Amino acid sequence: MQKNGLISVMFNPLLNIDQLSVDFVHYHQSTSAIKNVSLTVQKGEWVAIVGESGSGKSVTALSVLQLISGSQVHYKNGHIYLNVNNETIDLLKVSNKQLRSIRGNKIGMVFQEPMSSLNPLMTCGAQIVEALQTHVTISSKKAQQKAIELLQQVELKDPESIFRKFPHQLSGGQKQRVMLAMAMSCQPDLLICDEPTTALDGTVQKKLLDLLQQLQKSQNIGILFISHDLGVVKQYAHKIMVMYKGHMVECNTTQQIFNNPQHPYTKALLACRPSNYKHNEVLPLVQDFIEELPTGEIIEKKQINKSAITNPFYSTKENNEKQPILQLNNVCVSYVLKKNWRGQPIAAKEVVKQISMEVLQGEIFGIAGESGCGKSTLAKAIMQIVPLAKGSIYFKNAPITKHTKQAIQMVFQDPYAALNPRQTIGAAIAEPMKVYQLYHSAEERKKQVLQLMEKVKLPAQYFHKYPRELSGGQRQRVVIARALAVKPEFIIFDESVAALDVSVQAQILNLINELKHSFRFSAIFISHDLGVLQYLCDKIMIMYQGKIEAMGTPEQIFQNANSTYTQELINAIL
Repeated sequence: MQKNGLISVMFNPLLNIDQLSVDFVHYHQSTSAIKNVSLTVQKGEWVAIVGESGSGKSVTALSVLQLISGSQVHYKNGHIYLNVNNETIDLLKVSNKQLRSIRGNKIGMVFQEPMSSLNPLMTCGAQIVEALQTHVTISSKKAQQKAIELLQQVELKDPESIFRKFPHQLSGGQKQRVMLAMAMSCQPDLLICDEPTTALDGTVQKKLLDLLQQLQKSQNIGILFISHDLGVVKQYAHKIMVMYKGHMVECNTTQQIFNNPQHPYTKALLACRPSNYKHNEVLPLVQDFIEELPTGEIIEKKQINKSAITNPFYSTKENNEKQPILQLNNVCVSYVLKKNWRGQPIAAKEVVKQISMEVLQGEIFGIAGESGCGKSTLAKAIMQIVPLAKGSIYFKNAPITKHTKQAIQMVFQDPYAALNPRQTIGAAIAEPMKVYQLYHSAEERKKQVLQLMEKVKLPAQYFHKYPRELSGGQRQRVVIARALAVKPEFIIFDESVAALDVSVQAQILNLINELKHSFRFSAIFISHDLGVLQYLCDKIMIMYQGKIEAMGTPEQIFQNANSTYTQELINAIL
């Protein structure tokens, strides 16, 4: 018997998603987002939903709290039951007032991008206090004390200082811990985490996941964890549900998913990780393992034997004969913290400390390290975006000047931020050609742009599209094409695959390998994922607190990890 969304029961799971189907409605046309998805989460259980972008995993999670815009979403069929004090509530049938009391109070939420979720105009402490006072009758003084306790609980050093700081003053990992403290403020029974560790460094990611696990066990809460990477949840989830194009294709214990996957798509996701393959091997894609029949059924197909990419101008035997193309000698970079009344610096912080390294012609040189270690600052110093405090940088045995800048290009982490939203794809790729006056007419430039688009495997019809109309992987191809537009000899890739799905990541890594040989450039590849660097790079340098922690070939780094920090990074490859 059901009344006001309540059903009396003897025993039920904490969360029970039953045959849920969700459609998006746009101009009276419906598009199916998820179809007949069923899932249960018990108290104290960690359940992961895994799949690529567009698989419906976030729609499933956000539907629990109805956080998708109501005017665009239609809950076609199904139920979402939440067990509250041995009474089961159908969350799709409760009033808005009831739903508001459940949000934060019974169900906490941690989103992917904390900077978008936190109010930039409020201190972190004020935001936790606000969350507490929304759901609990508590004085301001006690709420402040509770907020500091919560910040301490999520293992933030100096919680009193964090309480007074604004979100922009914190690192990515610190912001995510503040979000977690806020989500846990009212001691919820269920915590929903929507890709909370995607953009975090390997070590920070592991620490946050360990913290989540610790909170889950100590407070016996259920966790619904969304991820596009099976490897991330391997050590933590009790159960995994794999989604593909809105359907649940497989749901089983973590052990069964990894040791005995049944569905071809699950097998494909497990096989596409870069750490599974040797240097210079072509990475397989999800599409290499599965075939979708006209009926919608997914079947397994035999893996096509791809030959390894052969490098025509670089090999290990010739390594000693190659000349350095980039040399750094005792490079130091400092940021000014304080100036006197004359504008002269009187206090500075050294963020890059005595870095010496060289990149050989035809080589991809990897740089790894956690946030704040100085790897991106070092890249900016090479590009002359930030000045050197000490040391020297030589490109082809000569100092870098404005005349040699054309030969060194950079591909940034976030292609959407790097592209002008008002500029078409064609115009964005052609812009560097205009700046360096490479071609005399617009027709010549268009011809070159179309050739570049073909090289990076972008359809010609995308020439007139805007960045918002492309996927993350497609936008990454655009910024790579733009970097190649001026025929560089050296490219710096700054976290270029950090936020991409495993299959899209494989496509971009394959593309970089192919382009390296056809365009004959050398490169620095910055990443917090040692698994990616192990696959892609000829040499790896690990940075810690601005200094070189380790440097060598991937084999030397992985087999002879002498420092504790290097071993931590290796262990963080989940």
